[in-house]
Amino acid sequence: MRYEFLRFPGGRTKALTLSYDDGAKADVRLCETLNKYGIKCTFNLVSSLVQDESRMPKKFIREELLGKGHEIAVHGEHHRGLDVARSIEGIRDTLNCRLALEKEFGIIVRGMAYPDRTVNKAKAPEAYARIRPFLEELDIAYARTTGGDNDSFALPTDFLNWVPTARHKNPDLMRYIDTFLETDVNAQYSAARTPRLFYLWGHAFEFERDDNWDLLDRICERLGGREDIWYATNMEIYEYITAFRSLIYSADNSIVYNPTLKTIWFDRDGTLFKIEPGETLKI
Repeated sequence: MRYEFLRFPGGRTKALTLSYDDGAKADVRLCETLNKYGIKCTFNLVSSLVQDESRMPKKFIREELLGKGHEIAVHGEHHRGLDVARSIEGIRDTLNCRLALEKEFGIIVRGMAYPDRTVNKAKAPEAYARIRPFLEELDIAYARTTGGDNDSFALPTDFLNWVPTARHKNPDLMRYIDTFLETDVNAQYSAARTPRLFYLWGHAFEFERDDNWDLLDRICERLGGREDIWYATNMEIYEYITAFRSLIYSADNSIVYNPTLKTIWFDRDGTLFKIEPGETLKI
């Protein structure tokens, strides 16, 4: 039996992405620290607060955040919990946030983190079933939830129910990081050579409130500056995985065609392959 697994750009087996909420003043320090270590983050912004220059100044967002390769994403116009809001309120809060961010920064914004009260398919299936259709209609590509901290480092199967690895306040965080770094994916038995994605989330103001900015430095020192990790925003992760899942195969699995605009890497039975946009590859 053949086993085929995604590999991140450059053939890497591991990727790291961060997601931080609200766009408070402390996010400036967070962003500056991440830039120092070459780590990328998605900053989820509440659009009604973006004009408040005492938080993250718009110039900073343009130059130090977007200009350095980070991402901004929807976090609601007024940070309304979608599971308790009527659908029309949830639609308005989500759409208005997207419209405002796109107008202010002149970019397309399709990512999201559920605001206020998390929406989680496993824990609130009825709310998720109601919310998911209107997020799809609003062209939201992914939405981060919470409530599933673990060290499996699995790729998401449902991007509108994207459960991260851990919150930075998790007392087991450094153990998760150690496991992530120490695992040699290619040394695992054939069916377990799955790629590993570490997805960290939180609020920058928690470092300020808890007086533990040193924790951020320790996290970045452990995870940053490594050749074997792909550092990406949430949207870059989404687009790459979606492209990999779009590959087209012959019936006997010996020919693969890449219909996307991305160069994609994958491992088949221990052999690394790279397929360019529009390329047909015989394996």
